[in-house]
Amino acid sequence: MDLLILIIIFTAVGGVLSVMAAAIFLLLPDHRRNAVLPHGISFAIGALLAVAFWGLIPEAFSEIKPERFQSLSGTILAGVLGFFVLEKLLIWRHCHSGSCEAHGDEEEHDHDHGHSHSHSSAKSAGALIILGDSIHNFVDGVLIAAAFLTDVQLGIVTSLAVAAHEIPQEVGDFAILLHSGYSKSKALFYNMFASLTTVLGGVLAYFGLEDLHDSLPYFLALAASSFIYIAVADLIPSLHKKTDMKTSLQQIALIAMGVLLICSLHGIAHSMEV
Repeated sequence: MDLLILIIIFTAVGGVLSVMAAAIFLLLPDHRRNAVLPHGISFAIGALLAVAFWGLIPEAFSEIKPERFQSLSGTILAGVLGFFVLEKLLIWRHCHSGSCEAHGDEEEHDHDHGHSHSHSSAKSAGALIILGDSIHNFVDGVLIAAAFLTDVQLGIVTSLAVAAHEIPQEVGDFAILLHSGYSKSKALFYNMFASLTTVLGGVLAYFGLEDLHDSLPYFLALAASSFIYIAVADLIPSLHKKTDMKTSLQQIALIAMGVLLICSLHGIAHSMEV
C-alpha cells in the first residue's frame, strides 16, 4: 500500500480512536458524570503537567543542539505569556459582548461580574485546551509520519502507542470542556476536530519532513506551554474552592494518578518505539 495512504490511515487511528475511546465518558448518566467531573479535573491537571514536563519538553530539548536551548526555553516562556494574553482577550471579548453588564446595585454588580469572569475564564480554558490539543496532535502526526518513513512496522507501533498515550489525556480534555460549559455534542465535535490535526501533521511531514524537522521542537514547546498554563492558571485555582481534608487528599491522589499514568504510558510507548 502507498506510504502516504498508510500515514493517513494510522494518523487518523492515532487521533480519532483515542477521542472515541474517551467519549465513552459522555455515555455516563448526567448525575454520575457531574459527580465524576470534579475528579476528572484533578486527574486532568496531573495528566497535562505530566505530558508537558515528562513528554513534550524533554522531547523538544532532545531534538535541538545545546546552543539553541535558551531559544527553546524562551519559546516556552513566550508561550505561557502568550496564552495569558490570549485568555485575557477571550475574557475581554466575552465581557464586552454584554454578559458582564451590571444588574441591580453595586453588590450585585460585584457578584455578577465575579460570576461572569469565572464563567469567562472557564470558557477560555476550553478554547485553550482545544488549541493546545491541536498543536500536540499535529506534532503526534509528524512523529507518526517520521516513524513510517523510517520503517512501516515502526510506524504502526508508534501510531498505536500514540493512541494509547492520548486516551487518558482526551478523557481529561472532555472533563475540562464540560467543566467549561460545553455541551456533550460540542465537546465531542471539538475534540474530534482537534484530533484531525494529527492527520494534517502526518501529511505535511510526508511532503516536507526535513523542513518541519527544524521547527518540531518549537511546536513541542508551544504545546507544553499551553498545557502548563491551563493546568496552573485555570484548573488548579478551582481546586482551592474546597479545603476540607478529605477532598484535598482526593485531589492530591488524583493529580498523582494522572502523572503516574501518563509517565507509565510514555515509558511503554518509548520501549515499543525502541
